[in-house]
Amino acid sequence: MTKFYQSIIVLSIALLFITACEAAPTPTAVPTAVPAINLPPTVTATEIRPSPTAPLATATVPATAEIETETDTNQENTTISEDNLMNINIGDRVLTATLATNSSAAALKEALAEGPITINMRDYDRMEKVGPLGMNLPRNDEPITTEAGDIILFQGSAFVIYYAPNSWNFTRLGKIDNVTAAELREILGAGNVTVTLSLP
Repeated sequence: MTKFYQSIIVLSIALLFITACEAAPTPTAVPTAVPAINLPPTVTATEIRPSPTAPLATATVPATAEIETETDTNQENTTISEDNLMNINIGDRVLTATLATNSSAAALKEALAEGPITINMRDYDRMEKVGPLGMNLPRNDEPITTEAGDIILFQGSAFVIYYAPNSWNFTRLGKIDNVTAAELREILGAGNVTVTLSLP
């Protein structure tokens, strides 16, 4: 009899549990969409995102920087040119020559730093004026075909100014600037000539 009542009680509890579950309210689904946030009326789309056609910002180098760079370069080149020049006085004319970049020209420049050098030159074979330099300079001989205005060191001690072509093994000392063959021939004359070398 006791077991019978126990079964009745268990069945009653099960029915109450089922009834309670059916009566419980269905849970509301949690919304997945985030509610829209209204922008204030003073904020516009162009203030949030730039226009796609707006140009990109670029870094601009001031024009003065370029000018300063070019000026510095020009000053440096001018300095180099002036340091590599020599004056040649012939009568009342002063010619300017650009020295070569070798040990021979450097030695001549070093000698001229102590004072001008005067050379008595004679004409040779109607193509050059040649005279004793009065010292021996280092030789840097190479095959050269001369042109009018070429300044040559011959055998380490002879100073030569060419006004016509010649081919031989010479040492190049420099070249007279801004003079034609005809002008140089007229300045040097037909016979002997005295020239004075000096630094600017």
